Amino acid sequence: MLQEAPEGLPPLKAAQVSFVGPVSNSARFNSEILRRGKSVTQIGVDARVGDALAMRTSFIFGAQRTSKIRHVRTLRPDVQEPAAYLSLPSTAVMPGHFPNFDVRFVGDNLPISGSAVPELLAWVRLKDARGVRPEVALLALGDCLPPASMACFPEPAPISSMTWSVDFPQPAQSSNWYLQRSSSLAAADGYSLQLMEVWDEHGNLVLLGTQTVAIFT
Repeated sequence: MLQEAPEGLPPLKAAQVSFVGPVSNSARFNSEILRRGKSVTQIGVDARVGDALAMRTSFIFGAQRTSKIRHVRTLRPDVQEPAAYLSLPSTAVMPGHFPNFDVRFVGDNLPISGSAVPELLAWVRLKDARGVRPEVALLALGDCLPPASMACFPEPAPISSMTWSVDFPQPAQSSNWYLQRSSSLAAADGYSLQLMEVWDEHGNLVLLGTQTVAIFT
């Protein structure tokens, strides 16, 4: 979508993603400019596998404006630097995309640990970010952890992301490590609603998202 986008596109401010169906083969992506205003541009992207719709996404780009209103009401957890924590062993049961990321969990809450607290906290980074635009890297990192409810799983079980709504409080910048906290706010009847917060190495909130996940345990 960024390769086909018009010149002068403002910073990415938000995205809404609906995971419609499984991706069993190569996906074909089609992007369309939905509206281009004075300060905000919206672009829709559909992904199809054959004739079947697999994903529908809307990206919102917004130019910065001068404003007297400025506040951040989320607090970054007080943690040590990434070097103080260990990467997961290669034998850990993790999603198939994990080899693309360096993930270092903070604390005792781990996926499939039978925890009473449905929350995951970890330092994350791309193993190879060469040539990757900052907003693309941040979007990928923002959804790299397993669902927070998996901390409560006593054993492996299937999950499926259904929706993802994500906002960017400020333009994405290049950063090595990001601290991510995912918390399940409510879970019942086979679905979990979670909040996702991401801070850069300097303590700035750079991503805030919510996600609905189907859980099969």
